[in-house]
Amino acid sequence: MAKIGFWNTEPARHSLFEDAQGLFTGTVLASLGVMLLAKAGVLTGGVAGVAFLLHYAFGWSFGLGFFVLNLPFYWFAYKRVGKAFTIKTFVAIGLLAIFAEYQPKLLELGHINPVWAAVLGGLLIGMGMLALFRHRASLGGVGIVALYLQERFGWRAGLIQLGIDLVILAASFLVASPFIVLCSVIGALAMNFFIAVNHRTDRYIAL
Repeated sequence: MAKIGFWNTEPARHSLFEDAQGLFTGTVLASLGVMLLAKAGVLTGGVAGVAFLLHYAFGWSFGLGFFVLNLPFYWFAYKRVGKAFTIKTFVAIGLLAIFAEYQPKLLELGHINPVWAAVLGGLLIGMGMLALFRHRASLGGVGIVALYLQERFGWRAGLIQLGIDLVILAASFLVASPFIVLCSVIGALAMNFFIAVNHRTDRYIAL
């Protein structure tokens, strides 16, 4: 059984193909989550949350805003985490920006309750981010900083993100009703709790 990886105790590097499918799958899941949140008018945390704020307040494109807002974090990623991580993160952010723009043209959603949209959207984004983390990539911004702090100091990435996300969501009172802000907090909790429970370097050692 150890030969097929059930009880491997040595790190196993991902192949280029495995990384490619991980980046694709992670960004597709995350973009579905973003689509659910946008359909219900719910926000989220991190750079995506800031992009949502700009989208709701000024009508700016979410995908373009998300991509541009992440640009300053590439330098931090390159200096602190490494070249390979930075390249894969750049690809993941680009894919999410593209999927976020064009996925509504491929998939049409009807009515969805904002609370359920927050839960499902948060979990889907969390699953997507987990897939990216396990292939040494992220969706930029807070994710880059959280991953660095987890690897450097052992702090839980999900809990770091949650703290920062709650600060960003507090700003959502400027563009959303208290009910929508509450839904947004529920979504952030669902996403970050999922990451905090499932993203542990002592359990997953593939590189």
